[in-house]
Amino acid sequence: MTSKTGPGAPTLRIAVATNDHRFLDAHFGSAASFAVFEVASDHWHFVEMIAFDDPTTGAGRHSDDVDRIGPKVEALRGTALLFVLAIGGPAAAQVVRAGIHPIKVKEPEPLGAVVLRVQRMLQGKPPPWLRKALGKDRAPHAFVDDAEPVE
Repeated sequence: MTSKTGPGAPTLRIAVATNDHRFLDAHFGSAASFAVFEVASDHWHFVEMIAFDDPTTGAGRHSDDVDRIGPKVEALRGTALLFVLAIGGPAAAQVVRAGIHPIKVKEPEPLGAVVLRVQRMLQGKPPPWLRKALGKDRAPHAFVDDAEPVE
């Protein structure tokens, strides 16, 4: 979801998979929580921490009779970007169908560094995949820094 905070200033709602509430340090399926932020090129604010009581294991194992992905996708509706260490194909497909752009990051990093990354991307000319998330064009996905868009 994007909005404007000032003349021409796009704001993105982003979600970051976190287990310790300080770092992007979780895979989508095993994330105990997601930190949600509103980010613009010149400011940001914390919106909420969405917590889950029963995450899957780090290997993504859980009983087949419990849907752990659907509730996470539903809870993240309204966010434009989702930062994770990893996400499986079926989960990524559900996230994309919900209008959320998943981004895999290679190594854990502080939540503030993720927010700063988004701010830098919003300044100047955003990469094609971010322009798509902003609704500015339909360009194909591209890579930025070590963030890897999931297709």
